[in-house]
Amino acid sequence: MTASNDLLHILAPESIAIIGASNNPAKRGYRSLRKLLDDGYAGAIYPINPKEKEICGVRCLRDLGSLPGPVDLALVCTPAATVPSVIAECAANGVRGAVVLAGGFGEAGDDGKRLQDGVLAAARLGRVRIIGPNTSGMFNTHKACNLVGFSDLRKGSVGLLSQSGNMALSLVTEAQANGHVGLSTYIGVGNEADIRFDEYLDYFAADSNTNVVIAYVEGLKDGRRFLNALRRISREKPVVMYKSGRTTAGRISAKSHTGALAGDYSVSEGVLRQAGAVLAHRSDEILPIAEALSLLAPLRSRRVAILADGGGHATIAADALCERGLVLAPLSEDTRRRLAAVLPPAASVANPVDVAGGTDADPSVFAACAEILLEDSMVDGLLISGLYGGYAVRFSHNLLAAEIDATKMIGAMLHRFGKPVVVHSLYSALQADQRPLPLVDMRSAGIPVHNSVETAMRCMQALAEYGEIVHAFAPLPAGRAEQGGVFERVLARCRAEGRRVVLEHEGRASLADFGLDLAPALLVVDEREAEEAFLRLGALPVAMKIVSRDILHKTDAGGVKLDITDVTTVRRGFLEIVANAKAAVANPNVTGVLITPMAAKGGLELIIGVVRDAAYGPVMMFGLGGVLVEVFKDVVFRALPISRSDAFAMLDEIKARALLDGVRGGAPIDREVLADLMVRISRFVEASPDIDELDLNPVLAYPDGLTVLDVRILLTECSKAWPPQKQGIQA
Repeated sequence: MTASNDLLHILAPESIAIIGASNNPAKRGYRSLRKLLDDGYAGAIYPINPKEKEICGVRCLRDLGSLPGPVDLALVCTPAATVPSVIAECAANGVRGAVVLAGGFGEAGDDGKRLQDGVLAAARLGRVRIIGPNTSGMFNTHKACNLVGFSDLRKGSVGLLSQSGNMALSLVTEAQANGHVGLSTYIGVGNEADIRFDEYLDYFAADSNTNVVIAYVEGLKDGRRFLNALRRISREKPVVMYKSGRTTAGRISAKSHTGALAGDYSVSEGVLRQAGAVLAHRSDEILPIAEALSLLAPLRSRRVAILADGGGHATIAADALCERGLVLAPLSEDTRRRLAAVLPPAASVANPVDVAGGTDADPSVFAACAEILLEDSMVDGLLISGLYGGYAVRFSHNLLAAEIDATKMIGAMLHRFGKPVVVHSLYSALQADQRPLPLVDMRSAGIPVHNSVETAMRCMQALAEYGEIVHAFAPLPAGRAEQGGVFERVLARCRAEGRRVVLEHEGRASLADFGLDLAPALLVVDEREAEEAFLRLGALPVAMKIVSRDILHKTDAGGVKLDITDVTTVRRGFLEIVANAKAAVANPNVTGVLITPMAAKGGLELIIGVVRDAAYGPVMMFGLGGVLVEVFKDVVFRALPISRSDAFAMLDEIKARALLDGVRGGAPIDREVLADLMVRISRFVEASPDIDELDLNPVLAYPDGLTVLDVRILLTECSKAWPPQKQGIQA
C-alpha cells in the first residue's frame, strides 16, 4: 500500500501558507517563515496576516481568499479557539493540509474535545487533512521544509514519528552530536485527530528518502489499523519503536498528554513485536538502533564473533552478548589456526578473540583478524571492542596511517561479506571534533561506532531481531473461520436470558463442535445424576465443579472437588458444592455440577486466554497457568489472528520457558499440539465477535499431548460486539 496523494503533497509540499504570520521574532509565525527562507525552501511561501504588508521581505496576504491558487500545506499559528474557522477557510480555498500547532483540544477535556470535533467537521467538508492538533510541527529535510524550527538538520534516511515534541528534539539533538545520522521527514503526531499513525507509516513506506523509521508512541487511537500498517512496512523497512506508558503513572501521563489510550504495556510489547517492530526499551538506545538498521544488513542468525584488544572488554562484550540472547559463534578449527598464525602466543583464538597486545605495534592486524572471522561460515556478525581507533593516541602517532588503512580494509569487508560489523571504542566518547580519524573513517564507511559496549551489542541484537522479522515473516491464516452451530445456539440462549456468562458445559460443547479434542464432561442436577455420571465415566477418579452464571472463580467459592473415587463421595460432593456456592453468593443461579475425569498427574499448568484490548482488539495471552497465574504474571500477548509461528514465539518468550523443555531429566512438553490449540482458539474467537473474554485455565501440557481442565467464556454486552471486519490483522 502506498501513502495517499494527500499525504505526499502535505509532507513534501510545493507551497506553504503561514496563517498567523508575524513580524515578532518571538512568535512561531515569524520563526517558521524565517527558517524556510534561511534553509532555502524552493516552494512558494504565503504569509497570511491582514495587519502586515510584508514579513522578512515576503509580501503578506490578507486572507486565504487572496491566494493565487491551491496550496499544499498551511501552518496554523493561531489560538485554538480560531482553528475551526481557519480550517473552514482552508477548505474553501483549496488548501490540502494543515499543521495545527495549538493545544487545548481533545487532550484538554470535554470542551477541548468539542472544539476538536468542530475542526474535523470543517476539515472533512473540504477534504483538508490535519496534522495534530497539539503538535510540534513537521519537517522534510529533502524539501528544506522545516516547520518545527530545529536547527542544523542533516539530510538522511531516518524518518521520525513522535507524539512528543521534546522526544523529537532529544533525538534530533542526539543525531547532531553523533555527527553522521541524518533525518528524512519528521511528523509530530499530536492528538492524531485526523491523520492517524497508520497513515504516516504508509507514507514512510512509500518515501524513497526513508529507509528506517523511528516511532515514539504514547497511545493509539486505532491500534488495529496501526498494527496492519506496521506489518506492511516492516517487511521492507525497519521500524524502531519506543512505547511509553509502561507504568500506571506513565499511562495517566500519556492520556493527559495526547488524549490517547496508552494501554497495558505487556500487551503492546507482544502485539507490536508480532507486527514487526524492533522495540527500544531505553530512550538512549533508540537512535543507535535506528542508525545500525539504516546502515547494516540484518543478521542471518544470532551467531556473533567478538574481536577485542583486551581481556576485560572481551569478557564484558561476551556478557552483553549472552544477556541479549545472542550466541558466541563457534569458530572452526581453520579459523582458530589462521588467527593463531597472526597473533602472539598469549592471544585467545576462541570466541571472544583477545588479541593480547598483538595489535599494539601494528593495528593492521585488526583487519587481518576481522577478515578471518568474517570468512567463517558460522560467523554472521562481528563486534570489535576496545581502544580501536585510538592506537595513535595511546601508543604512537606513527601508527595512524596503519590504523587508517585497517579501517579502510574493514569497511570494504562490510560490503564484500554482507555481514554487519559494529565497533565499540572507548575513544568514541570524545567530542565529535576530537575523535581520532580512524573512527571518523569507520563511520563514514558505514560502520556504527559506540563508546558503550552494551549499546554496541544492543545494536547487534536489533540487527538479529530485524533479521528474524524479515526471514521468518509468516502469512496469517487466510479468511475467517465460520462458527459452528452449537455456539450459535449457545449465543442465542445467552442473549435471550440476558447473561454474558457462557456456562462451562456450553463452552466445552462449542469448542468441541469447532474441532477441539476435549475430555468428556457431564452436567448433573442432583445426587442421582451425579452417581450415574460417575459410573458412565468408568467409576474412575473424577473432578466436580459448580456450574453457575454467578460464579466465575469456582475454587474461591468452594465449588470444586478433586479426586472423587466412589459413589458415596460423589453424592456427598454434589450436595457440598451446591451448599458452598449458596454460602459464597447470595441466591446464585445454579445450573448444576460438571463431572469430568481427573487428568493425568504431572502436567505443566498453562493458561491460554483471549481478551479484547481497548487499543488492539482481540489479543491472545499465553503463560504459566493455574491459581497462581495472577501472582507470577508470566504471560505474553499477540493480536488475533495468530499464526503457528506466532504461537511458537509465545512459547519461547515466557520467563519460565525452560519448564516447557523439561527440568531435572523430565521430558519436554508437546509444543506442536500446544501451538495447534492456540491457533484453533484464535480461529474460534475470530469467528465469534460476541466473545469478550475466553480462558482455558489451566491447560495441562504433557510430553504426549494436553488436557484442558477449565473453560470460561464471557460475551460482550449486546451493544458492544466487536465488528468482525475490524478483527483481523491484514496479511
